Amino acid sequence: MAPTPSERLRALGIELPAPPAPVGSYAPVVLQGHFAWVSGQIATEAGLVLQPGRVDSEVSPEVARNLARRATLQALSALAAHLGSLDRIERVLRVAVYVAISPGFDRAHEVANGATDLLVEVFGEHGRPARATIGVAGLPKNAAVEVECFVAVR
Repeated sequence: MAPTPSERLRALGIELPAPPAPVGSYAPVVLQGHFAWVSGQIATEAGLVLQPGRVDSEVSPEVARNLARRATLQALSALAAHLGSLDRIERVLRVAVYVAISPGFDRAHEVANGATDLLVEVFGEHGRPARATIGVAGLPKNAAVEVECFVAVR
């Protein structure tokens, strides 16, 4: 039997951050039937945005890739808090990664790999989602990356 997502996290030595608190009039997770949507997550620590700015001019693509990974961990934390366990996730269906880019930066897809690589590490092939990567002029709180996801649950 394959290891559960919780077991994989432990084996990888990954600890989820505290679940995010909404900073507006929205829910971090909405569950409807067998689907859960996670609101956009940005990488924060102690309420502060990590490495703010636009990718390429103020934040390196490598750092931004790690921010995408960190934002995805926050999304998983929100799911774990709402569902009671990540082991209820049957499949990651779609991930959208928004990257605040400098003009001319055309490697946002490489930044997004930070999010989806983590999901594959944790969920195996059931973590390989459909993905949209969108380069934008700016994100909330001057974040470099924002990640949202959509999952199927048991």
